[in-house]
Amino acid sequence: MLDKIRGALFGFAIGDALGGTTEFLTKAEVKEKYGVVKEIVGGGVWNLERGETTDDTAMTLAVAKGILKSPIDPIEAIGEEFLVWYRSDPKDIGVIIRTVLSLYNGNWYETAKKAHYQYLNELSAGNGTLMRCLPVALAYGDFKQVEEITMKQSKMTHYDSLADKACMIYNRIACKVLKGKELKEAIKEEIQGTRYETSLTVEKPDCSPDGFVVNTMKWVLYWLLSSDSYLDVVIGAANEGHDSDTVAAIAGGLAGLACGYEALPKAYCEVLLDKQQLEEISHQLNKTK
Repeated sequence: MLDKIRGALFGFAIGDALGGTTEFLTKAEVKEKYGVVKEIVGGGVWNLERGETTDDTAMTLAVAKGILKSPIDPIEAIGEEFLVWYRSDPKDIGVIIRTVLSLYNGNWYETAKKAHYQYLNELSAGNGTLMRCLPVALAYGDFKQVEEITMKQSKMTHYDSLADKACMIYNRIACKVLKGKELKEAIKEEIQGTRYETSLTVEKPDCSPDGFVVNTMKWVLYWLLSSDSYLDVVIGAANEGHDSDTVAAIAGGLAGLACGYEALPKAYCEVLLDKQQLEEISHQLNKTK
């Protein structure tokens, strides 16, 4: 179990660090500038240090810390971690999350609703909750508890139900893999009968891998279903460009969970600047199972 949890968190962060280099570039621009990005090199739009991750990993760790601090009802503790991170003036923070955190009035759900209707033109179906929801599946053994907290953590910032529905599918897949189900089989079971069922054709999505949660999820599923190894997943996603850090991180989390930490390339793990924190939180989450 510890190997799977470590694999999930490190797999997520590796994808984030790889994709951070190519974020906001088109696939053609990535190829022209880098050829093929196969190593964690930093740089990119955020001028990342080698091994530095983005808001994806920061918010994922915030969710994990909130759960560890208050496992029975973690929402307020998660929110406290979000605010600590927000006040640290991070390099990278998404529009929806920045809006909600700047408006926070003591009630997460009411703030998210206000942001949706009054500030975001009813466009809050971003991928910012999908990118951070994995620790919920890693922390809880009870399927219903995972579903409940997954939805709640999404509604804290993203009012649109498209966001929490994607999170629910993602974490149900994670739960099944944690319990021993093969990753591609778990995906097939969970996307049957959903808007993502077309991903079973394993054809490249007809949309951009951008910040809209539906498009992000389609690309995550594409890389997971079409790839034969962890590196195929994250390198493929990173070189596609657009919201590459988030797609590579989300896909890398499940791919790392499936293969386990010991199967991840150690050179990638060692270069991560967050590696000590990832290690500590992995061990703490393992104790909650």
